[in-house]
Amino acid sequence: MVLLWLTTIIPGATVPSCAQFSSRCTNDATTPQLLFLYFCFGLMSIGAGGIRSCSLAFGADQLSKRDSLKHAGILESFFSWYYVTSSASVFISMTCIVYIQDAMGWKVGFGVPVVLMILSTLSFFLASPIYVKPKAKASWLIGFARVLVASFRKRRIELSSPDTDELYHHRKGSALVVPSERIRFLNKACVVKNPEEDLMPDGRASDPWRLCTVDQVEELKALIKIIPIWSTGMLVSVNVCQNSFLLLQASTMNRHITSKFEIPAGSFYAFMLLSLTMWIALYDRVIIPLASKITGKPTRLGLKQKIGIGILGSAASMAVLAIIERVRRETAIREGISDIPDAVTHMSAMWLLPFYFLLGFSEAMNGVGLNEFFYTELPKSMSSVASNLYSIGLSAASLVASFIVGNVRGFISEANQESWVSSNINKGHYDYYYWLLSSLGVANFIYYLACSKAYGPCKGGQKGITGDVREGLIDDDDDDDVV
Repeated sequence: MVLLWLTTIIPGATVPSCAQFSSRCTNDATTPQLLFLYFCFGLMSIGAGGIRSCSLAFGADQLSKRDSLKHAGILESFFSWYYVTSSASVFISMTCIVYIQDAMGWKVGFGVPVVLMILSTLSFFLASPIYVKPKAKASWLIGFARVLVASFRKRRIELSSPDTDELYHHRKGSALVVPSERIRFLNKACVVKNPEEDLMPDGRASDPWRLCTVDQVEELKALIKIIPIWSTGMLVSVNVCQNSFLLLQASTMNRHITSKFEIPAGSFYAFMLLSLTMWIALYDRVIIPLASKITGKPTRLGLKQKIGIGILGSAASMAVLAIIERVRRETAIREGISDIPDAVTHMSAMWLLPFYFLLGFSEAMNGVGLNEFFYTELPKSMSSVASNLYSIGLSAASLVASFIVGNVRGFISEANQESWVSSNINKGHYDYYYWLLSSLGVANFIYYLACSKAYGPCKGGQKGITGDVREGLIDDDDDDDVV
């Protein structure tokens, strides 16, 4: 951020500005200026990759013993409020920081994030002595590769029946000494057929690419097991990725609050963030305490319940948006402005708020539920993997959204009709497109029910709204133990 800020201060690094909305600009950036700018972006990407991939898991590691219902509530609150603070930071950057940049220029606009980063860096290192710091381990990617290679190399050996005593290789002091029966083919990777050849005198594998530990096998199984439920979150994220269409929709509606104040079309996304924050606060501070008081015991929604509710809420939000778009389109036709793409109807943009209200609710349930589900279901050694799965799902959702839009455009163009997602929103049928996403959401919910049933009970311990929690949610500080 400091180097990016310097691009607005150092004359040699600053590109002369062009006139706004100008079709031609002769003030092109030089190669050194571009290289310096790309270098800044590269450093920011490395820094963001380190922070975002570890901050959620690192924060959860700071919590106390994880073996009680009280901790289950603390962990759920932590994930919820982590999500709130992340959303709040996006909201501030979209409103306050952008306003400062517009009003005071890039020097001040980039200077504010620099000050914030310096303060966050100082606070992080000042508090460093009191942090819980788990020891670093070998790369889990290498461990997964070893399991796959070892299973393939030993593919011809026959596994004994579950009742037969089989010798398996496991870590010293590990709680896992026998692999589970699911995906049994991978169990071949940890079978010891000849101890004299397979093991060294100190108990380690003589060839780690031919013999793995039970822990490594179970870690890969745990990741494979959650992939179906992880995939259900992608379609929910697809609905969140409709910003460009929502921007186009809001720009053709009356956004005036008063005669002089108009909400920018790009700022309507902030209503989703506000809705998300409100729902998380309502759930954590009102609904859960009230439900616990009524039942007379600690009560919380189960992780899979929250995820399912979020999927339904997402499908419902797109149905509401389809209805709103149909009314907006009919209004544009009735007012005789259907041939003018950027014409503004008299319909208030505040009608979009119910959609953002439902979308924020679905994110509060599904997003938080998925993050907590990944963290509690994967072994402790894979905490950073768990905290990145949701972000990977968001990235995959962007590709899925592009695939859906491309196919919708291609299918309609072959029929010689105006595309549902035409550049002229009044000529297209965005309401049909939103109904399609809503239908896919319902199908996704049915798929989720099948995945949830196949997955079985959560290892995280929460079994629905009864608040029943299994002991030993996650092992303590012993680095050799796994979930």
